[in-house]
Amino acid sequence: MTAIPPEVDIREVGPRDGLQIEKPIPTAAKLDLIDALAATGVRRIEATSFVSPRAVPALADAEAVAAQLGRWPHVTFSALVAGLGGVKRALAAGLTHLEYVVSASDGHSRANVGRSSEESIALITPIAELIHQAGGTLEVIVAIAFDCPFDGPTPPDRVADIARRAVLSGADALSVADTIGTATPVRTTDVLTRVRAAAPGVDLGLHLHDTRGQGLANAWAAYASGIRQFDASVGGLGGCPFAPGASGNIATEELVYMFEDGGIATGIDIDRELDAARLAERLLGRSLAGRLLAAGGRPVPSGTARN
Repeated sequence: MTAIPPEVDIREVGPRDGLQIEKPIPTAAKLDLIDALAATGVRRIEATSFVSPRAVPALADAEAVAAQLGRWPHVTFSALVAGLGGVKRALAAGLTHLEYVVSASDGHSRANVGRSSEESIALITPIAELIHQAGGTLEVIVAIAFDCPFDGPTPPDRVADIARRAVLSGADALSVADTIGTATPVRTTDVLTRVRAAAPGVDLGLHLHDTRGQGLANAWAAYASGIRQFDASVGGLGGCPFAPGASGNIATEELVYMFEDGGIATGIDIDRELDAARLAERLLGRSLAGRLLAAGGRPVPSGTARN
C-alpha cells in the first residue's frame, strides 16, 4: 500500500495582507494578481479586508473585488474583518469565510482598531453569531502573539487564554500571528504548544512575518510540532500599517520551496508562484524582497564545469 505523503495547507494572503500597506492599485490589477495566484494551485486565498477605507485605503474596493471571486470556483476565498460593521459588509458581498483579529496587547489593539484587547474579545460572540447565521465560518487570529511594538513581550499564557476564550465564544478556527516578526523557533513551538493545549481539536494556523529573518525557521519548527496550516504572501509582500517595524510576510514561493524540497506536498506550482511574484512587481512598480525571486527560482545547470 502506497503511503500518503505529508502535506501542508498554505493560504495565500498577498491580495490582503500583502497589499494593505501599498499605495492603492486598480481593482483590475488586483484581480490579475488573484488570477495568477489561483493558477498556482493554491487552495485558499485571503482576498481583501472589510475595514475602514480611511484607515486602509489600499483595500477600499473590497466589495468590487468580492464581486469577481466567483471566477475561481476551485479556490476558497476569505476576508478579514475588524468589527461587526465589516462582518455585515463582507456577508452582503458574498464572503462567508471570515477572519477576525484580536490583538494580545492593548497597545497594538488600540492602534489597530481603537479599542482594548478585552473589548475586542467581547465582540467575538456577536461576530460569530452573525457569521454562523449566514452559514459561514469564523477564524480568530491572535495578533502580536510574541511581541508588541508598544507594550513589549507578549506573555505566552495570554495568547493561550485568548485562544481558549475565542473558541468558547464561537470561533471555528484559530491562527497565531507573529505580527512584527520577532518570534524564534523555540518561542514559536512554546506558544503553539500552549494554544493547542488551551483549545484542543480546533484547527490552528500560523501567520509569520520575516522581519528578522526567522520566518522559515519558525515555519519548520511549527511543522515539526504538528501545525499544517500556514499563511504566506507572494514575493514576501505585506506588513501591518499599525505596528511600527512590521515588514513583509514570509514569501509563499520560499515556503513552498522549503516544504517541497523536504518531501512535504503543498499543491502549489513554484514556477507559477514565481510568475505571480513577478507580476506583483510589475503591478507595484518595484522589486519585492523575496530572496528566491531575486535568485530566479531553483538553480539551473549552466553546463559542464571546467578544471
